[in-house]
Amino acid sequence: MDRITSTRRSATMRAIRSKHTKPELTVRKALRAAGLTGYRLHRRDLPGRPDIAFVGRKKAIFVHG
Repeated sequence: MDRITSTRRSATMRAIRSKHTKPELTVRKALRAAGLTGYRLHRRDLPGRPDIAFVGRKKAIFVHG
């Protein structure tokens, strides 16, 4: 049993962003301050579609939030 109507649930899910969230922007700002540049965002060709990918270093960062 769902307490929320399907219309309300649809509106709620539509409002949730999947890219460029506050936690992601905070991590990117910290990486930039640490001098780590040369990363790519939301690479679709990598497994799991990481938020931040250092392709040359073979490192990926997933930001949950």
